[in-house]
Amino acid sequence: MPTVKYRLTEPKLLPRRTRLQVPGWAGKPVPRKDGEQEYAFHCVPFSEYVRGGMEVLHPYGEVWVACDKGGNPTFEFSQLGKDPGDGRAWPPFRSFGKMYYTFQLLLDLKVEPGMAVKVETHPRFYTDPTDTTPIAVPALIRSWWPMIFFLVFKTPTAGRKHIFRQGEPFVQFTIVPEEYDFVLAEMGDEEAAERELQSRRIYAARSTITKDSEWTSATNTVFDGSYRRIHGAARRS
Repeated sequence: MPTVKYRLTEPKLLPRRTRLQVPGWAGKPVPRKDGEQEYAFHCVPFSEYVRGGMEVLHPYGEVWVACDKGGNPTFEFSQLGKDPGDGRAWPPFRSFGKMYYTFQLLLDLKVEPGMAVKVETHPRFYTDPTDTTPIAVPALIRSWWPMIFFLVFKTPTAGRKHIFRQGEPFVQFTIVPEEYDFVLAEMGDEEAAERELQSRRIYAARSTITKDSEWTSATNTVFDGSYRRIHGAARRS
């Protein structure tokens, strides 16, 4: 199993494997049954994406807000903590032109040769009805770079806010190859026919595969367990 090693400047900015928080940002703990609200954790592909990453939680007790006023990122701090006095930027936010702002992280994530750390917006962004989750700008940090000095975030549009609260994740990292060495090619006739047959077989078997798993949510959306059950069978094979 690959190992990701970390080195901290701020002990409170400790990375951890991303958690699908239920109850929490991923939804309420309700079953897949008629009349219930659908939530992100009900979706297996989304849940697997989430669990494949690492997250960092906002460690400070204050609510720190980055908002846009007059076309520039500005910052509002409630009960700003004490300057650590060790040379770090305090507060750790800085404007980065008009469209972006930064958060000083000072986190070293060491990955194996040939791998890289990919910075991503935390997946709770996709489930946030308030539209206040910070939007991290993607970046690929190669293995030879010894420190993620800062993260870049997109400045919210006028009238909107990004809110950093204690205990809430504000960024995700995934581990990917340094080089995306692949070729995009059209399938040949035989391979395309095989994939089409596979698709038709799944469709024809759905009534059997999804038996006792179909449900209609509170928004009148019909779901079934076809992907989930095939996924489970594939993992056991």
